[in-house]
Amino acid sequence: MVIIEEGTRRADVKPGSTVMVELIEDKRTGRLTGGKVKEIITTSPIHPHGIKVKLENGLIGRIKKII
Repeated sequence: MVIIEEGTRRADVKPGSTVMVELIEDKRTGRLTGGKVKEIITTSPIHPHGIKVKLENGLIGRIKKII
């Protein structure tokens, strides 16, 4: 059985979605930052660490939770 975590499927993410992302500089701490998706950066349909997006405020990170 394969468990797909939230934020790992590109099809679940749309521009304008409200998400919690882990920024590159926060990888070690696990701190999450909220925002709205401006652009989807990951091109593959599934990414095990979360789909990488650019938020409307310009920050880039991997989705950990879709709100």
